[in-house]
Amino acid sequence: MHAAWHPAIADGQLRAGAASPLPAEDVSCVFYGDLFRPPGRTLTLLDPPLRASDVDEGFETELLLALWAEAARTDESVLPPDARTLARTPQTVQRALNALSRSRFFASVALRSLVLDLKQVRAYLCDPAVRDAVQERVAAAVTDRTRVLVGHSLGSVVAYEALCDHPEWPVRSLLTLGSPLGIRHLVHDRLRKPGAWPGGVTAWTNIADQGDVVALVKDLRPLFGDRVACHLVHNGSHAHDATRYLNTPQAGRAVTDGCGLG
Repeated sequence: MHAAWHPAIADGQLRAGAASPLPAEDVSCVFYGDLFRPPGRTLTLLDPPLRASDVDEGFETELLLALWAEAARTDESVLPPDARTLARTPQTVQRALNALSRSRFFASVALRSLVLDLKQVRAYLCDPAVRDAVQERVAAAVTDRTRVLVGHSLGSVVAYEALCDHPEWPVRSLLTLGSPLGIRHLVHDRLRKPGAWPGGVTAWTNIADQGDVVALVKDLRPLFGDRVACHLVHNGSHAHDATRYLNTPQAGRAVTDGCGLG
C-alpha cells in the first residue's frame, strides 16, 4: 500500500507546485483489512468465495441498490432499477450485480470483491467491535508529527470518525477521496457523530470523480458544513482508484498545505 500511495502523493504535490514532496519515511499507511476476515479462517491473498446469495438483506442490499441507481445515472450502459426491483424480491441482488457488471465502474471488479466490500462497510458501521478495532489501528499510527490524515473510500469514514474522537491530535488537515460519507441514511446517519466537524482540523478537502459510484454524493457541504472544500476530478476509467485521486493537484495541494510546506 505504501509503495503505491507514496509516489502518487508525491506526484500530486509536484502537480500542485510543491518544491519538495514528502519523503517516503514521512508517509505511513494504516492496514486493517484483516479485521474483516471471518474468524477461524486461514488468511490468504484471495478473497472469500462470496456470491450473490451471500449479500444479506437490510443494509447490504440497500447499499447495493443505491450503488446500482447511481451507476445507472452516470453510465448509459447500465439499465436502471425499476419498480419491481424496489420491492426487493429474491432476484433483486442478482439483477443488481448483473447490471453493475456491465458498468464501466465495476467492469474490472470481481463479483466476490464487490460483495466483500458491501460486507466490510456493514461490519464497520454496524458492528461496534469491528469499529473499535479499526479505530485502535488508526490511533496507534498517529504521532505528534502527524499533520494530515488521508482516507479513501471506507477509509474516509474511518479517518473522519478518528478525528471526531480525538480533537487533541495535532492533525491539521483531512483529505477524503471517493468518500461515501454523503450517503445520508446508510452511512452519514450511522456515524457516531454525524455532521460534526472532524476534531481539531483546520481544513477538510473532499475529492470525488463524477463517475465514482461509491462517492454517491459528491458535495459534502449540505451535511458537514460549508467549510468542506469539495472538488470534482476526472480519473478516467479508474474513477475510484486511490492513486488516481492522490496524484491530482487538488490532493497534492491539500497534503502540502496541511504539512505546512506550501
